[in-house]
Amino acid sequence: MGLEKKPYLIDGVTGNGKMLATYGKDGQLHRLWWPRVDYPQHVDRMWMGIDLPGITEEVCWTHGEGWTHRQSYVGESANLLTESLHQRTGVEVTCEDFAVRGEDVLVRDITVTNRSDHPVPVRFFWYSSLTMMENRLYNSVAFDRKGEALVHFRHQYACAIGADRAVSGFQAGNALEAAARGELTGTEIAMETEGALSWELGELPPGEKFRLPLFLAFGDGVDGALACLNQAREQGADRMRERTLAYWREYLSRAKPVQTGEEEIDRLYRRSLIVFKLMSDERHGSLIAAPEFDETFSRCGGYAYCWGRDAAYITTAIDRAGYHDMARDFYRWTVTAQSPDGSWQQRHYLDGRLAPHWGLQIDEPGSILWGMWQHYLETGDRSFLEEIWPAIRKGADFLVGFIDPETGLPRPSRDLWEEREGEHTYSAAAVYGGLTAAAATARELGYGEEAKRWSGAAASLQAAADRLLWNPERNSFLRGIKLAVSREEYEAARSRGIRTTSETDDKGYTTHRLWADPVIDVSLLGVNLPFELFNLSDPRVKQTAAAVEEALGQSPVGGIQRYEQDPYIGGNPWILTTLWLAQFKFKAGDVAGGEKLLRWAVEHRTSLDLLPEQVDKQTGQPAWVVPLTWSHAMLVLTVLDWMEARGKAEVKMETVE
Repeated sequence: MGLEKKPYLIDGVTGNGKMLATYGKDGQLHRLWWPRVDYPQHVDRMWMGIDLPGITEEVCWTHGEGWTHRQSYVGESANLLTESLHQRTGVEVTCEDFAVRGEDVLVRDITVTNRSDHPVPVRFFWYSSLTMMENRLYNSVAFDRKGEALVHFRHQYACAIGADRAVSGFQAGNALEAAARGELTGTEIAMETEGALSWELGELPPGEKFRLPLFLAFGDGVDGALACLNQAREQGADRMRERTLAYWREYLSRAKPVQTGEEEIDRLYRRSLIVFKLMSDERHGSLIAAPEFDETFSRCGGYAYCWGRDAAYITTAIDRAGYHDMARDFYRWTVTAQSPDGSWQQRHYLDGRLAPHWGLQIDEPGSILWGMWQHYLETGDRSFLEEIWPAIRKGADFLVGFIDPETGLPRPSRDLWEEREGEHTYSAAAVYGGLTAAAATARELGYGEEAKRWSGAAASLQAAADRLLWNPERNSFLRGIKLAVSREEYEAARSRGIRTTSETDDKGYTTHRLWADPVIDVSLLGVNLPFELFNLSDPRVKQTAAAVEEALGQSPVGGIQRYEQDPYIGGNPWILTTLWLAQFKFKAGDVAGGEKLLRWAVEHRTSLDLLPEQVDKQTGQPAWVVPLTWSHAMLVLTVLDWMEARGKAEVKMETVE
């Protein structure tokens, strides 16, 4: 039997840097990662419900029929509050979920309230199926009488679930049907994934409530989890809640303040800062692109990994927002993830190990080197450059060695969307950004020979891009050259007189290529923003941006798509692509145009102020990944760019007056 099918689109998220949990709008906890926010995930199913003897025939699970739900965050924190009202009986179940910073505990603070006009007897039921280590095999579940806890365990991973009071009933193994009937058997241990608990809450008069804080405590083995549970009980839910809220208040107080005059934008800016922290690993300093939602890779290759591509934008946003310690921790992590040859591969687990991937994506190492220099520009921290200098030197030398002698551009690799192989324009821009950043670092530290070599390589790359990548037929830069295609596409192109090329490797395998890739892609903005391959004064840069807006701004709901004929999840507009163009407009002095795109992105946030990856082009609803860390990074960068652009415009007006 496989794992339960879970929704791709999630609604709420909370965590503490050691664990990450995602929820549906009904408060059902679908996934929980511990002890890293990327791996492993332990939850198969986790339900809670009520039984009203004499009123209901069976347990009413809060995610089932007959309930209405409201969900919000508690102020500006990651404490997620779900309010669920059972319409027929008038019983309300609220659950405040939060993870305590620095601890291995998720609190599910439950309150049952009688909203009806007559007394009701209430029994509360908990059902959990935990597939520890993302594996249904070799799990065990037991009720520990001394600890008054249901314990799920496998190998070194264990989770003890208990309340601040004794249970009324329990069952280990084969528990779902029994729990639904409200008749737990008292079985103490089973080599299975599921178990259940119940509590007699007594008769609740109208308007009265009963609070039942539950603790999910994790530890190394059963004893470790039980010890963690005992510590949580000793602290109590109130104290843990106040500590958690105080943490988020202090965290946000350290941010660069933003007051745009539009509260929803200011609020989304601050929510984005919280997302950065939730997606960051406390121990290693790395961060994930998004909480995983497609574990079987049924429609994508997974998101709970660290890409240098995403991270360059995210850490730059983190830096500009004032969290320099987080950015420095990330770049220290990149040193551990660097390959012996000086490259950074496409994506990694948060402990630095290589993750499943599709091959080298050369914009990744270029982006990381560029980001390191951006961190220095934000902080002026020379000790940081000295600390990571060996990694910079190896990385820059790898980039120099990756230049194609035929074209002067970086050799074929995967593009930033990981969909095609070729010598891509965005990749060339990122490598240029990495080499110029490395050269600037070398000059700062007094390594003249390296500075000269790397700046020379960057200049040669720029000249090659200038010579080869402009497409006058579309008034845009090409997306790239030497695009790998199938033999059939190659032959068809040749028959139409389109320029092609091919090469055969030392094993006799031939790669067929189209010389030019003319597709308009939003990544072409990268020739200027952020890597400065070509200056804003170059008319081709603005012409390319105009081509991007014209070709990719055609969705019925607005926004900007990734590229022409994008097949991924229906070819929707993306939040980050729309904000990328907004940033360009602010930089180019088109404040009104940038504001329009920024507001479109803000309008398409979720009800909890989380940004998706995509927006459904027909319905305008959030699509696919929520929250995407890169989307939130682009929001922060765009808002900060907007504030700077507004400031410049005001100065200009004052000067004219």
